[in-house]
Amino acid sequence: MSSVITGIAASNGIAIAKAFVYEEVSLEITENSTEGAEVEKANFERATKTSKQELEALKTKTEEQQGKENAEIFAAHLLVLEDPELVGAVHTKIDADNATAAHALNETAAMFISMFESMDNDYMRERAADIKDVSQRVLRHLLGVKSASLADLYQETIVIAKDLTPSDTAQLNKEFALGFATDIGGRTSHSAIMARSLEIPAVVGLTNVTTDVHDGDVLIVDGINGEVIVNPDEATVEQYKEKRAVFLDEQEKRKRLINEPSVSKDGKSVELAANIGSVKDVDGVLNNGAEGVGLYRTEFLYMERDQLPTEEEQFDAYKAVVEKLDGKPVVIRTLDIGGDKELPYLDLPSELNPFLGFRAIRLCLENEALFRTQLRALVRASAYGNLKVMFPMVATLEEFRAAKALIVEEQEKLRAEGISFDESMEVGIMVEIPSTAVIAKQFAKEVDFFSIGTNDLIQYTLAADRMSEKVSYLYQPYHPAILQLVKNVINASHAEGKWTGMCGEMAGEKTAIPLLLGLGLDEFSMSASSVLQAREQLLGLDSKKCEALATQALTCTTQEEVEALVNEAIR
Repeated sequence: MSSVITGIAASNGIAIAKAFVYEEVSLEITENSTEGAEVEKANFERATKTSKQELEALKTKTEEQQGKENAEIFAAHLLVLEDPELVGAVHTKIDADNATAAHALNETAAMFISMFESMDNDYMRERAADIKDVSQRVLRHLLGVKSASLADLYQETIVIAKDLTPSDTAQLNKEFALGFATDIGGRTSHSAIMARSLEIPAVVGLTNVTTDVHDGDVLIVDGINGEVIVNPDEATVEQYKEKRAVFLDEQEKRKRLINEPSVSKDGKSVELAANIGSVKDVDGVLNNGAEGVGLYRTEFLYMERDQLPTEEEQFDAYKAVVEKLDGKPVVIRTLDIGGDKELPYLDLPSELNPFLGFRAIRLCLENEALFRTQLRALVRASAYGNLKVMFPMVATLEEFRAAKALIVEEQEKLRAEGISFDESMEVGIMVEIPSTAVIAKQFAKEVDFFSIGTNDLIQYTLAADRMSEKVSYLYQPYHPAILQLVKNVINASHAEGKWTGMCGEMAGEKTAIPLLLGLGLDEFSMSASSVLQAREQLLGLDSKKCEALATQALTCTTQEEVEALVNEAIR
């Protein structure tokens, strides 16, 4: 029977496919066998055979969809399963210790992983990750636990989850994950941001979608209106196919604006940039006509692995992005880990309130070797394009000065080594802590630019956790206090001849754009998929009228008043 679940529209579009309910499960492994060695070996052989079939299917599908090079990872995994040393060691442990196949495999894999990780060779260390992935796959089959890896999707599906972490969403392949829906989250949660980056429909904050939906249910995800329709009838499916066609047609028509300038009706120019998480997102930036990258989230370089990325790995990633942008500005944020973004291999302390704790610039200044590696890679990459560095979570001038001093030291070292870099590379900060916005005038004398991170600025200003359903009503982007802080930052930068951008999700909101234009924002950075819609809106706005609108909004007392004022003006 058909049903409709209502949540928060997180990423535009409509997707129709079968559900895949994603659940992280712990593997409970029994040590001693009660069935005997021969049964355990047979179980191991059966689980290995099933794993091989899955990997063959993944390899074939990936080769068809993404090319032979991307399919090589699965060829490597197949080789691990056929390795006589690993298989032989599992059999030996089953015989010698009366071990279950699961325990024997887990112990053997751990031994091989430790051995490979300790080797002074990048290729061999990568083999450790292959062994870990493959052994987990076989273990799940031995224990009767379904696969929990989003990277393994090889047919069109809609992902259903309680929530998706940044690591989860980094695995999503939009060839197969047509959309997703989650129990918790809001428009500014990381899963929502990643959905917009991947340009796939998403609805979040559905509360009970993981219990109301089962594997194989047919779903319609309406990311425009924030609805999930479970097991719709044929007439409803046809209706939504038509809606999807209209949506895609509108997107196609906006492509006429790809090479057009970002300018208001009366001729005021601004820059429309895009937020990215990796070099894979750059095609989306260029295909949507963005004029640069306003936020490159470097944490994904650190999260998709088992150890810190080397200087060369980072340099290659940053260089690839700036070269692809071919002279357009690329603002790269230094490592922003903490809060809901963790690195297991860093062994960070457990905190009662991690969002206000040891994270971002605080973590980097404490771990100077880690930070210097990233800064050196960034400075080197600046020689290949228009690269700008931005520090996150800056609360005091002392923090900025300490981080800037490390950049200067790394530049001096590179200069002494004869390695070229951009001597005029701009260094700025994210404004996401109220203290920074309040004394923006003092910061503006020392930084090269500001980029306002409204996702955090809003929650910190109004003391409302953006992931908490109980206080979600307080997460108010158009609250007069937020507008006052934004105006204060913009005025401070302009007084010093500097520029201010915004890389929070607010920058791409239809209600926000007239206000931000009126407040004098120089750069709007958003999900790439929002750029053309923002440009279309901008072309119809009069900047002088927007200035008057923003001035009036600053006198309002509530978010509701501000929204009503803007809606009346743009109607």
